[in-house]
Order: sequence, then C-alpha cells, then structure tokens
Amino acid sequence: MIQLSIPLRQALARLTLPVLIAAAFGAMLLGKADARLIERARIALADALTPVWAAVQQPIAALRQAAEEVAGLWSLRAENERLRAENERLRRWQDTALALEAENALLRRQLAWIPEPAPSFVTARVVADGGGTYARAVLLALQPGTPVRKGQVALDERGFVGRVTEVGSRSARVLLATDINSRIPVVLEASRARAMMVGTNGARPRLQHWPEGQLPRDGDRVVTSAEANAFPAGLPVGVVRWSESGTPEVELFARLDRLDVVRLFDFGLSGILPPEAVARPEPRGRR
Repeated sequence: MIQLSIPLRQALARLTLPVLIAAAFGAMLLGKADARLIERARIALADALTPVWAAVQQPIAALRQAAEEVAGLWSLRAENERLRAENERLRRWQDTALALEAENALLRRQLAWIPEPAPSFVTARVVADGGGTYARAVLLALQPGTPVRKGQVALDERGFVGRVTEVGSRSARVLLATDINSRIPVVLEASRARAMMVGTNGARPRLQHWPEGQLPRDGDRVVTSAEANAFPAGLPVGVVRWSESGTPEVELFARLDRLDVVRLFDFGLSGILPPEAVARPEPRGRR
C-alpha cells in the first residue's frame, strides 16, 4: 500500500472540492454542447446503478414487510381479543333475551294477552326546513288523498322526530321535538320516572318536572310516555346528557339536521286535538 505524507494528504483534501466543482461545471458545459452525450451517459449510469439499487432495496423491502407483518399480527391479536369479548357479551345478551322471550310468552299465555294492532303509516319526503309558525319544523310533500291528520307521530329510522301540526292537500308540517313549543311526555327507562321533554330551539331539548328524588342520570334512555293519550308508550327518543350548566338534556336518536324521509304513524290517539276542537270560554260581559 502506498503511504502518502501528511502534507500531500492535506493538499489532496483541499483540492477535492475545487476538482468536484470544476467537474460539475465541465459536465454542465458538455451538456450544453452535446445534450445527447449527456443523456446517454445518464442512461448508462442509471443502467449501471439499477442493479445496485435493486440489491439494496431487497433487504429494505424485506425488513419493511416483516415489520408490517409483525404489526399486522399484533393488531390481529388485539382484534381477536376484542371479538372474543364482544362474542361473550353477545352470548350473555342472547341468553338473557331467550329467557325473557320465554317468560313473556308464558305470561302472555297466562294473561290471555291480546297484542295491540300494528299502526298504519305513510312515508313522506322532507322538502323544506323551517317556515310557518314554528322555528323548528319541516315541510313534507304528500300525494293528494294521503291519509294524514294532525297529531300523527313522525319517526325516522332512529327514533322520534316530532308530530304533525298542519295538513294540506299536498303537504304537511311536522313540529320537531327541538322546537320551543314542543312538549313531549317521556319516561326514563332505568328508573321509570316520568318527565316532560321541552324544546329549546337548540340541538337538545331539556327535561323538566321529574319526580322529586329521582334525578335523571347521564346516559339514561328516554322513551315516550302514554300520558294524556297524546303519544304511544315506548317510542325511542334519546339519552340523557347533562349540560355544562347542570341542566339535564336529551340527545335525540333522530338526526334532525339530516332529515330526508320520515314516516307518519297513526296510532289512533286523541290526545292532540286541532285548535277548532278545543273549547274556548266565552268572553265575560261588561257590567
């Protein structure tokens, strides 16, 4: 091996950068003079380096694939654990549901229970929001002769939406549960406590007038009550959520901000009467 003196190595180190700069300028000038030569040189260099890059990429790709497989196996293991736990919960719920179904069948046979007739319903499309007397209402398009009347209950695929307040020959207006004029008697399923759900013109109605000592709990499921024969019992409404100000509100199941199609159910109830059917007191005469 040739031994170079220290001054010579220092001189070569100082000359490396200027030589590289000069080579770069030379390549640029040569490229201007003969572009095809530079192109052929670039292609030849790429052809020569491609096997090297491929050889270098193989272990890197193998390592990357191995890491992805390990991560996939780890996530698959976690997913399997989650599915096992979910299946166990579903088995328990299935056992509970089968036991309750058998118990209900036995009780119905003993009580000679007569099932309630299924309510009739029609489906209508929402064509407009707002307008009219109420701040939170939707307008439905109807075909002439559609059997719709005031007081019918409107539901979407998730739960309670509101009730019909106006009916025309080709349209109907539904007062939403969030309107400030809305008053819905409800029941908290966990405690069976009755309350009144009051609209606020916001996204969540409030709960009022619950029994003393039976405070609504966060997460309690809320369904309609059959009080005053205005609504059928058990229609899904939402869940209780406590606001930052300490007010119990109801997070509705229905997506009132994305209503497209609703169903109008006729439960045959008479608790909601049209204005012309409400008796008004006669005005007092002046003395």
